[in-house]
Amino acid sequence: MKEYKMRRGEYLEERIPDMEASIEDYFGPITGTEEFKGSSLHVVAEPANPVFERIVVGAVEYSGKKDKLAVEFHERDPTELGPDELEAAADAVDAKNDFLLEATGRDAKARRDSLKRAVEDDPDHDVE
Repeated sequence: MKEYKMRRGEYLEERIPDMEASIEDYFGPITGTEEFKGSSLHVVAEPANPVFERIVVGAVEYSGKKDKLAVEFHERDPTELGPDELEAAADAVDAKNDFLLEATGRDAKARRDSLKRAVEDDPDHDVE
């Protein structure tokens, strides 16, 4: 599960006021919930895009801190995809990036840079 921060001064509930509707627009109907760090996340068990097997997404609430977006994309093995499904791969990447941009206000490059800084700043992280 990956957690994403919002841009400075922005909050998840302001960027995506209706999380359920946004998830359904991007990925398909919500089929259940799953607990993660004390927060209830939405599960899309049968995503609209055939590249995805399952998606878990939602807000993780932290006491005294801003909420973060938690997302876990379970994708099918590319070797198991047929030609039509492979064409959907580009749409899957676009859906992920567009959703994350809308939710966090950060594009793919900014999210990567933020994750790199988080790893570099983590004293418990072993670099081999």
